[in-house]
Amino acid sequence: MSRSADHSVHKSGYVAIIGKPNAGKSTLMNTVLGSKISITTHKPQTTRHQIIGIHSDEDSQIIFLDTPGVLKPKYELQSAMMRFVERAKNDADIIFFIADATESRQPKEVMELLKSIRIPIFLIINKTDLVSESDAKVMASLIEDQIKVHQTHYISALTGAGVDRLLPAVKDLLQPGPPYYPKDMLSEQPMRFFAAELIREQIFLLFHEEIPYSCTVEIIQYEEREDLDYINAEVIVNRKSQKGMLIGKGGKAIKELGTKAREAIEDFTGRKIFLDLHVKVREKWREQENWVKNLGYR
Repeated sequence: MSRSADHSVHKSGYVAIIGKPNAGKSTLMNTVLGSKISITTHKPQTTRHQIIGIHSDEDSQIIFLDTPGVLKPKYELQSAMMRFVERAKNDADIIFFIADATESRQPKEVMELLKSIRIPIFLIINKTDLVSESDAKVMASLIEDQIKVHQTHYISALTGAGVDRLLPAVKDLLQPGPPYYPKDMLSEQPMRFFAAELIREQIFLLFHEEIPYSCTVEIIQYEEREDLDYINAEVIVNRKSQKGMLIGKGGKAIKELGTKAREAIEDFTGRKIFLDLHVKVREKWREQENWVKNLGYR
C-alpha cells in the first residue's frame, strides 16, 4: 500500500485519563484539546464526572475520557465517582496514567487499578517543570517496575511542554474506524452540564475546607432567549450550617459567587447570561444513594 493510500485510513478510539486526585488530568485534556472542557482548580477531587473531550483532525478522532481522581471512597458520592473511573477504564482503547512528578509515591488504590488493566498504558509524568529531569526519570522507573507500561512521556500539562508528542503516539496505536461524533464537536455534554460545572468551579475557588466537597449544583432551568441565556441554578449543600456560609453576611458571599460564575459562563458560551442562583439544603445528600443519583452522579 502506498504512503498516500495509508494516510486515507481513518482511525478512532478512546483514551481514558486516570490518576490520583490533583495529578493534572483535567489540565492535560484541556491542553490537548486547546479548549477548557474540564473545570480545574488547585484543590483535589474537583472532577466528579467522566468528562468527554473530542479531538478530531482529517484522518482521526480521539475521544478523551477525563475521570475523577482514584481514591478509596468514604461516602456514596465518592463511590459514584469511582464507578465513573471503572466505566472509563472499560471503555478505553488506551490508558493515560498521569503521575505527579512532585510526589514520590503513588496511592495503593491507583496501582491496584492499573495492575488490572490489559490495554496499552501510557505513563505520563506530569509537572516536570517543578522537578529535575533525573528525579522525574527515577519516579518513572519506580512505576515501570510495578506495572506494564507501553511508553513513558514527560510533560507539563500547565505549560504544554511535551504534550505535542502524545497525539501522534496515540494515533499510531489506534485501529481504523469511523468518527464517533461530528468533527466540529468538542464534547457531548449539554450546555446546562457545563453551566453547573462552572458554578461548582467557582465554589472551589471561593470557599475553603469542607464547603466545596459538600456542594453540588443543579440547573433547574436553562433557557436560550433572544438577547441572553437565562439560568436558574441551585447550589445543594449537605448541612444546614453550610447554607449560611455560602450566602454570607448580608448575602455578600452568594453575590460574589453569582458574579464570578456568570462571568465564567459568559466566557464559555460567548453569550450574555442572567444567572438566578439559590442555595438549598439536602441533609447528607452525598451519603445517600438516591440523592447522589438524582443529582446526576449515575
